[in-house]
Parts: sequence; structure tokens; C-alpha cells
Amino acid sequence: MGKLVWLASYPKSGNTWVRAFLHNYVLNARTPHSINALVDVTISECAMAFFGTPGEILPPAEVQARRPQVHEALTRLHEDLVFVKTHNAYLSAHGVQLITPEATAGAIYIVRDPRDVALSYAAFTGKSVDEIIDFMDAEGAANASDGTQVFELLSSWSAHALSWVASPRRLLVRYEDLLADPRRGFGRIIRFLGAAGDVPDPERLSRAIEFSSFKTLAGQEAREGYRAGGPGEAKFFRQGEAGGWRGRLSPAQAGKIWAAHGKVMEKFGYPQN
Repeated sequence: MGKLVWLASYPKSGNTWVRAFLHNYVLNARTPHSINALVDVTISECAMAFFGTPGEILPPAEVQARRPQVHEALTRLHEDLVFVKTHNAYLSAHGVQLITPEATAGAIYIVRDPRDVALSYAAFTGKSVDEIIDFMDAEGAANASDGTQVFELLSSWSAHALSWVASPRRLLVRYEDLLADPRRGFGRIIRFLGAAGDVPDPERLSRAIEFSSFKTLAGQEAREGYRAGGPGEAKFFRQGEAGGWRGRLSPAQAGKIWAAHGKVMEKFGYPQN
């Protein structure tokens, strides 16, 4: 078994929130860890620096040819587990798996209601909600190489979620459950990462949750900015809510998402209305 623990999600589903929590918990921080220093404990797999020279734009086939070697090299970044953020689906491209099983110790998959994802992703990218809804239903949906990062294959929201649910050694975490009961939700993550029967230290857990709260993260972004922000004008840490799509998506938009993803949404406990 490998050493990589994938922090996997469709974009705008809470991945950065979970990364911030892990940084504050693993480092046992006494003050909130900076959102601009998330690489201290977790890394982003798609960073161009792992695949070649920053500024270089690699075609997808070349990225895939290099991915197994990159993943093997990532296992050597730390002596213990290596936490790796990805938005890739658990699929293959150009005959190569996007997630290398031999390098993998496990995965935490964060899922969020796609109706809320659509709103947040539109604000992040600066695209219209309708454009994002169509993008989320495209089997070939991908983030392109841009010199800073290499391409990531997302596929559709449904295919992405189903691919990770079928992956081995993974913990499924719903964004909405983290909001509703953070002690239970984040406690499950720590227990998953530890030995059987491990119980998170209550004080340490509470402090890490507080230091990674949306209020804290948004405050840091207001003071320091967030270098990983998107091309859209909206702040990265916007509202951090569940069910905000009600009253913000039109009936037609909500209906289109349900028509495309309703069967999979039901599997995760997301009702139609």
C-alpha cells in the first residue's frame, strides 16, 4: 500500500476547508494556520512544478504519461502519510489511471449538493450559472493545463461522484454534514486517518475546527488575500452554506440539474426540493 491520502472532490465542494482543518489539526496550531500556507501539510497534485517546468503547457497525453512517476515521487515528500488534493475523477485517460493505486493509502471524498456547487463554481470561474450547469453534465469536462497546473479530468458531476464512491479505502464525507455537526464530521476524518479505535483529542479537535471555520478563513482572505482564488470576482470563501440554491437558482436551472444528476443525488441524500 502507498502513502498518498487523496483529498478528493468536485471543485467547490469543501476541499480547501478540509485542507485547512487538517493543517490546523496535524500541526496542533495555537493560532489559525494561514490559508496561503496550505502546502505546509497538504499538496495539490496538479501543480505544474511536479510534472515539469512552471510555465510549460503539457498536452494531456504527456501529463498522463508522467502521472505514475509523479505520484511515486510524491510518496517521498514526507516520512508519514502525504495528503494530496485532487479534483480528478477516479478514472483513466489516455490509458493511464488518474489516481495511481500503487501509490495510494486511501482517500477522503467530499461531496456537496451539485445545485450549491453550480452557484459557487460560477462565482469562482466568472462564468454564468447556465454555463456551469452544462459543464457539470459533460463527460469530458476538464480543467486545462495553463502553465501553473496540469490538466485535470473531472467528467460530469455524477460520474465524478460515482467513480470515487467505487474506489477502495475511501471515506465519504458530505459537505452538509460537516456544516451541521463539525465535531462529528471532522472527528470521522481523524479516526479514518488514525489507527482503529483512535479517538481525536477533544481540545485539539475543537481548536482545529474553530481555526478552519468559514468566519476565520474568510477573515484571513480579507486581510491577506488568497493566492489560489479563481478568475471570477467573487471571494473564494463566500458563504459556506448548504441549500443556498433555493431561491437563487431558477426552477428551470434546478430542474436541469435534477434531470442530469437526480438519481445520483438521491444516493447521497439530496432531495429534489
